[in-house]
Amino acid sequence: MTKNWYPIIDYNRCTLCLSCYNFCPHEVYSISSDGRPIVVNPENCVEMCRGCQKICPASAISYYGDT
Repeated sequence: MTKNWYPIIDYNRCTLCLSCYNFCPHEVYSISSDGRPIVVNPENCVEMCRGCQKICPASAISYYGDT
């Protein structure tokens, strides 16, 4: 797990489907009071995992630390 790699959500693209939240087994995401997925535990993200990005139907996820 790392702080050098974690998801960044583009809320201009996000459709609030919560696929990322429902997919991640590492509790990286939570749901804000207005129903948006938010990254609350970036340190739990597994470096180079792109699972949530792959399943996001809106292509709204990129990663801090991606080159």
